[in-house]
Amino acid sequence: MKYLLPALALSIALPGAALAQGADTAAIAAQQAAMTKLAPMRGVWRGTAVSQQAGAPEHRITQTERIGTFLDGTLTVIEGKGYEADGKVSFHAFGVISYDPATQKYWLTSNAQGRSGKFPVWPSDTGFVWEIPAGPAVIRYTATITPTTWVEVGDYVAPNAPPRRFFRMELTRLGDTNWPEAAGVPRE
Repeated sequence: MKYLLPALALSIALPGAALAQGADTAAIAAQQAAMTKLAPMRGVWRGTAVSQQAGAPEHRITQTERIGTFLDGTLTVIEGKGYEADGKVSFHAFGVISYDPATQKYWLTSNAQGRSGKFPVWPSDTGFVWEIPAGPAVIRYTATITPTTWVEVGDYVAPNAPPRRFFRMELTRLGDTNWPEAAGVPRE
């Protein structure tokens, strides 16, 4: 009990102290500049995704993606949705790509199919790469993006073995989106 009151006082004071510091405008500017490397992926996309696990038949779905910026362009927000031939949603994912100016690294925080994680992302001139650790191996996704197409492949990369391709997605850009920045809750 003797620690309860100081803990409560601290929990009330910390948010106020953070607000009193104000925004880190240099960090915000660095994050906004970093997100421009991901600008080609922004918009609404649709196409096919084909996955195949070892020894199983191919599984083909209609895949959609919508990508926009958030928090004044400091984050890239992604929603992916996969539909079976009958229209049923069989895959639904949400991700946020952030940039840390202190480490100069990009991160994807992903939530999908009851799983979540934080994974490294490496933008390139033609798209991006991101990886999920899988024991001694990694699952590597490589995306190549043009103004009208997005092709992404997934490879299981194990030590001392050739990569095994298990995923391919081919999307066509449908247009722009103002999601998720638009239509916030009004002040009054």
